[in-house]
Amino acid sequence: MLALNELVARVEKEDGEGKEIIKGLSLNVPAGEVHAIMGPNGAGKSTLSYVLTGRDGYEATSGSAELNGENLLEMDPEERAAKGLYLSFQYPLEIPGVPVMTFVRTAMNSQRKRRGEEEISAPEFLKKARAVAKVLKIDADMLKRPLNVGFSGGEKKRLEIFQAMMLEPKFLILDETDSGLDIDALRVVSDGVNALRAPDRGMLVITHYQRLLDHIKPDKVHVLAAGKIIKTGGPELALRLEDEGYDGVLAEANA
Repeated sequence: MLALNELVARVEKEDGEGKEIIKGLSLNVPAGEVHAIMGPNGAGKSTLSYVLTGRDGYEATSGSAELNGENLLEMDPEERAAKGLYLSFQYPLEIPGVPVMTFVRTAMNSQRKRRGEEEISAPEFLKKARAVAKVLKIDADMLKRPLNVGFSGGEKKRLEIFQAMMLEPKFLILDETDSGLDIDALRVVSDGVNALRAPDRGMLVITHYQRLLDHIKPDKVHVLAAGKIIKTGGPELALRLEDEGYDGVLAEANA
């Protein structure tokens, strides 16, 4: 599904020079699995998500990144999305004047067009949107409002999962989806994410905290530090990090 091999990437700085953040990162997430990435601040977690999805200013300089055997690094961001790559933002953007429903249907039809598929009809779209909104406890008025404008942190995160459930991507990257969520909102968002689990779909969950992984059970947990994966384990690794912090794992890696 997602295969990264010795990926090196940098971020462009305001002075025009690049700073290397990802430093030889290798990772394999098979179809049907959910992997979590944890790590201290500045480790490169969000940078990794931006490199994979093609955000401006984030450049892979060597190594490889493939989705289902296809080279992501040769695709523009729109093509990556059409191939099934989805990023749930840590800080979702607000778009004044663009209603949620208009935005989501436009995104769906744009991806369908790139794949050579027919556009989704209005009745089919509305039926699906209502069903997904019910799962995520999103009311109809919220879907009529401009995208994320005036939304609480929990509403924004629920809307990110709403978009994912509507688009049905092949691979999801969830960048600190638990940020800003209270207990009830965390449970609702997690239920939506779990509903997206499928044998032909993979997920990469980026988080600081064990609490999200209590709801979204990962198959593997990876610790990212200084641009590299320094340790991989099962769900018990996240519990260890919650109890001990990162110092012990970092010391082991540097021993």
